[in-house]
Amino acid sequence: MDKKKSRMKRALKMRSKIKSLSTTRLSIHKTPQHIYAQVISDDGSFTLASVSTTQAVIKSTLKNTGNIEAAALVGKFIAEKAIAAGVTEVAFDRSGFKYHGRVKALADAAREAGLKF
Repeated sequence: MDKKKSRMKRALKMRSKIKSLSTTRLSIHKTPQHIYAQVISDDGSFTLASVSTTQAVIKSTLKNTGNIEAAALVGKFIAEKAIAAGVTEVAFDRSGFKYHGRVKALADAAREAGLKF
């Protein structure tokens, strides 16, 4: 099994567990250059808030968009947008990525900004 198939298998297991909880989820995706975060409704039908390093507001404040500082900034902004949308508690969907580096930085920043998971 290659790296991508392993990650997708982990993601599928985690998403099925989150679906059984029926809670709003904070889903992330990362590429070598960018990181994306979305707060998705409990039934998965619509997105409540989204932030990524491709947005002009975030891109203009950063020198590089593929590092831990960028992930922390995305975590802070996604928490602020989620709270503004009325969501304070989410399930963290890391999309099969290991909880390390940029994923951990995003999660810690979101927690510090007031999001609970």
